[in-house]
Amino acid sequence: MMATSAQTVVAPARARTAAASATVRRKQGFQHGGWFVAPFLALFALFVIWPLLRGVYLSFTDANISGEGASFVGLDNYREALNDSAMWDALGHSAYFTLLVVPCITVLAFLLAMLAHHIERGKWLWRLCFFAPFLLPSTVAANMWQWLFTQGIGLVNETFGLTTPWLTDKSYAMLAIVIQTLWWTVGFSFLLYLAALQGIPDHLYEAAKLDGANAWHRIVHITLPMLRNITGLVIALQILASLQLFDQAVVMMDFGPGPELSTRSFVQYTLEQGFTSYRVGYASAMSIIFFVLIAAVALARMALLRNREEGTR
Repeated sequence: MMATSAQTVVAPARARTAAASATVRRKQGFQHGGWFVAPFLALFALFVIWPLLRGVYLSFTDANISGEGASFVGLDNYREALNDSAMWDALGHSAYFTLLVVPCITVLAFLLAMLAHHIERGKWLWRLCFFAPFLLPSTVAANMWQWLFTQGIGLVNETFGLTTPWLTDKSYAMLAIVIQTLWWTVGFSFLLYLAALQGIPDHLYEAAKLDGANAWHRIVHITLPMLRNITGLVIALQILASLQLFDQAVVMMDFGPGPELSTRSFVQYTLEQGFTSYRVGYASAMSIIFFVLIAAVALARMALLRNREEGTR
C-alpha cells in the first residue's frame, strides 16, 4: 500500500518535470533556431512586407513617380480603378490567357510525364528535352518565338505553308503567346507529374492487370486518382502564374500592348500607369486590387483542398 502511494505521488512529479524539461528544450531550440531564420525574415520584411505596406499607403495618395508632393485622396484611386474600362479590358485579357493556358498545360504536362515515365530507352534525354525550355530566361524564350512567328521569315509559317499574321492580328496575337507559354513553362508541371508518377506503387498496377484491367482502365482508376492532389497543385500554380502574364506578352509584341491592345495584360497596364503616365498612387491601387484577386484565388484553392481532405476521411 505504501509503495503504491509513493508511486502515485512520484509519477505526477516526474511527468511535470519531463514537461518542464521539454518546454525548456523547445524554448532553447527556438532561441537557437531563430538566429538561423533571422536573415530570411529580415530580407522577407525588407523586400516583401515593406513594399506591400508602402504600396497600400501610396494607393491612398496621388503620388507621382518622383515621390514628392503626394497628398491623401482616400478611396478616389480605387473608385477610379473600378470604373476604368481599360483596366477591366486588361484583366479580361489576363483571364482569357489563363483560361487557355491552364487546361492545355495541365493535360500536356500529364501526357509528357506519362511518356517519359513509361518509355524504356533514352529516359534521361526525353526528360531533358521536356524540361530544358523552362530553364530559359523569359526574354530569351519570347525572342525565340517572336522570330518563329514573324510573318515572311518565321519558321512556323514557312514550315506549315501558312500566311498567318501571328503578331500583327488581334485574332492570333494571344494565341501566339499561349503557344509560346506552353512550350516554355510546361517543363515545370511535367516535373511535378513525373515525380508523382514515380511515387505510385507498382503493385497497384500489377493487381489491376491480374484482375483484367487494360491500360485505359489502369489510367482512369489508378493513375488519375493517385495524381489528384498534384493535379490540383498544378492547376493552382498555373492559375496564379498565368494571371500575372507580362514578360512574354511584352517582349513578343515589341514592348507594346499588341495589335489593338489585344494582349495588354493587367500587370502591363498597371506598369503603364505607374511608369508611363507617372501615376504611382493609381498604379498602387490597381496593384492592391490585383493582390486581393490573387489572394482570393489562393484561399479558394486552400478551401477546396481542405474540403476534399475532410470528405475523404
